[in-house]
Amino acid sequence: MSGPVIGIDLGTTNSCVATLEGGQAVVIPNSEGSRTTPSVVAFTKDGERLVGITAKRQAVTNSSRTILSVKREMGTDWSKNIDDDDYTPQEVSAFVLQKLKSDAEEYLGMKVKQAVITCPAYFTDAQRKATQDAGRIAGLEVLRIINEPTAAALAYGVDKEEDQTILVFDLGGGTFDVSILEIYQVDGQPQIEVKATSGDNRLGGDDFDEAVIDWIVSEYKKSSGIDLSKDLQAMSRLREAAEKAKIELSGTNSTQVNLPFITMREGQPEHLDMALSRAKFDDLTVDLIKRTMKPTRQAMKDAGVKSGDIDKILLVGGSTRIPAVQDAVEKEAGKPPFKGINPDEAVAVGAALQAGIIVGDEGVTDVLLLDV
Repeated sequence: MSGPVIGIDLGTTNSCVATLEGGQAVVIPNSEGSRTTPSVVAFTKDGERLVGITAKRQAVTNSSRTILSVKREMGTDWSKNIDDDDYTPQEVSAFVLQKLKSDAEEYLGMKVKQAVITCPAYFTDAQRKATQDAGRIAGLEVLRIINEPTAAALAYGVDKEEDQTILVFDLGGGTFDVSILEIYQVDGQPQIEVKATSGDNRLGGDDFDEAVIDWIVSEYKKSSGIDLSKDLQAMSRLREAAEKAKIELSGTNSTQVNLPFITMREGQPEHLDMALSRAKFDDLTVDLIKRTMKPTRQAMKDAGVKSGDIDKILLVGGSTRIPAVQDAVEKEAGKPPFKGINPDEAVAVGAALQAGIIVGDEGVTDVLLLDV
């Protein structure tokens, strides 16, 4: 093998990178110690470039110089002008890829040249080419672009003997898609084929946060008469608090949103402290969950499968940790989702395994990928 290879999940809101160690895929922590990196790029007033969590933290207060969710613009002629420079989606994505690449090099202690990068199954050729270009700009030789659901199925493992139908339900930070895959053996060789895919690229965990933010703003206005939505600093803290509350409610039945000194009134500091129950959260987000079911039915219909035909349901994306989401999927697809893969990391892990297959790493089973 010529140097290490990496697998990259280049996500709309978060990205993740993995590599192979002894035939096993390992997720690489970034320089801040996290296993995922926000796909956010920003420029400070002095023109310094920020990528990842540092960029995300100042997104609300420096919104005109922050670029979020650029993945939605891949393959279009969108560009953003900052300080007389025009940045294309490929260049912005390349900044994120560069950070992942340098964090991987730091972790591995050597240069990384080759990578497999994932993209949604519904990406067009233009969008795939843009993803490939982003890799090239970041200084990577892109071995292959593979579909995210296929990568998730690879992470789940295809060394299973019997043929199976898999539903991959991927609810990320900014996008949602659902795919039906078939895994089958041909001459002892496992093959993965994407049968159908459907989704909504304007629906994701951010919308769940938004629902919580709107509720907090309106409750606070009722109790104090203050409208926080006009206060950028307050909204920045609210956004972080809403995401935190959502995450906590996946494990508990109630959470406290406590933000001291949230704003000032007549020179006096005002505090925000309110309880949010899981029942209330479910109530606030019920329409969002309903919106995930239509594409799920569509994909099943396109693939010609009924609710009892699915052998495994794989959940991908942090938002699939929400209990109400899991319940809805189970009701629609007729069985409980498989809990054995990490929803944040499965796609990067699958990409690393695919990279290993391409460069002929001894420890990795060879798999043939067929796509729609």
